[in-house]
Amino acid sequence: MNHPVAAPAPAAGREKRRWYALGLLSVAQFMLILDVTVVNVALPSIGSDLRLGRETLTWVVTAYTLTFGGLMLLGGRLADAIGARRSLLAGLTLFTLASLTSGLATDGATLLAGRIGQGVGAALLSPAALAIVTTTFHGAERTRALGVWAALGGIGSAAGVLLGGLLTATAGWQWVFFINLPVGVAVLVALPLTVPAIASRPARLDLPGAVLVTAATSALIYGLVKAGDAGWDGPATLAGLGGAVLLYAAFLLVERATRAPLIDVRLLTRRPIVAGAVLMLVATALLIAFFFLGSVYLQHARGYTALATGLMFLPVAVATGGGAHLGSRFVSRIGGRPVAAGGLALAAAGSWLLTALPDDGNPWIRLLPGFVIAAAGLGATFVSATTTALGFITHEEAGLTSGLVNTFHEVGGSVGVAVFSTVAAAGIGAGTTAGYRTAFAVGAVAAAVTAVAALRLVPAGRPHLTGAPMGH
Repeated sequence: MNHPVAAPAPAAGREKRRWYALGLLSVAQFMLILDVTVVNVALPSIGSDLRLGRETLTWVVTAYTLTFGGLMLLGGRLADAIGARRSLLAGLTLFTLASLTSGLATDGATLLAGRIGQGVGAALLSPAALAIVTTTFHGAERTRALGVWAALGGIGSAAGVLLGGLLTATAGWQWVFFINLPVGVAVLVALPLTVPAIASRPARLDLPGAVLVTAATSALIYGLVKAGDAGWDGPATLAGLGGAVLLYAAFLLVERATRAPLIDVRLLTRRPIVAGAVLMLVATALLIAFFFLGSVYLQHARGYTALATGLMFLPVAVATGGGAHLGSRFVSRIGGRPVAAGGLALAAAGSWLLTALPDDGNPWIRLLPGFVIAAAGLGATFVSATTTALGFITHEEAGLTSGLVNTFHEVGGSVGVAVFSTVAAAGIGAGTTAGYRTAFAVGAVAAAVTAVAALRLVPAGRPHLTGAPMGH
């Protein structure tokens, strides 16, 4: 008797497509995170070729993280309004074209325009991609998928420094941007084949709020960067910082008055959310600033090549990942408070070791131990920040809280580079270590103060995660 051969179940095809989609979305997200740090090692080469000073080089880093973080909440609202897949493809297209613009830049203005374009594209892409992941997977599979997504953050930031060194040394600094082109085009072609369209939902767009918070943060970064040259009492510095205060105040008033705010201001009165945001801001500021300072120090003050500088940060990448892994284990056992305080104490100790940087000697002996210790502590702090913010809230608040803490992640990178670049300005300009030592001392104090504050600010007990982690 002949038995009919069963046709492959359509569900099997959908199963494969879902995981293919996760792979493609992860590649896209990894590319966004990579671009936060990939330019750090290339900065001296960019500055030399385009004749850019410290102030402009600082903006090369912060222009991306500033627009990425400042517009991310608006990007999430836009994904609801026009559909997540459409928003994702638009963001990826813009990011890819902006990467081409950055790589072809022959002056500082064009390069900064390209970096801003990358940030806008990332702000459209990242929340839409996360929305697709959370609606495509369910139950235990969602936990696995979101675990893959969350792991991209620390790996991408650390890998960016190494990849930036390799590309700058072998192909030229332009390729830290050109590398995004084949990846972006490939993902653009493949994504529509694996990611179904998600119906859009009516959503109000808080454009005034998005403009105000981005302008406020821009004014803050401008004032911090100007302080390195004009002094803290200089007119440009005071104008930038004063303007930031006024714009942030206006933003809060708009958010309280609008029917569909970017941020529910009431969340900022919740202790766990405030604690997670503060931890994320400080940890990101310190880590990205250390990458920035370390890259410039090794190449400007010590004459290292871009490749040697990138290799120097490989153990730092391992330490960041190791710290995050241990941090996650300890958080589940003893809670976020001791992990945050201990991680920041390690960061303070590592940063303090860096205050003894000599003008000569082997950087692998004098520089690397401090970086590794600090990176391990900051990796654990990232875990505590995320679990604290998301582990003491309801499921209904998880999405908005995740976006809020994610914004503090990007803004922290901008503020950290601006502050530490300003503190180290004298050393960067003269090619000496004095300014760097002062900057690392500031980092040690900031980490130590935040460690003490964490003992009071972070709630006691073990968090109970809602299942909606950080975007990266």
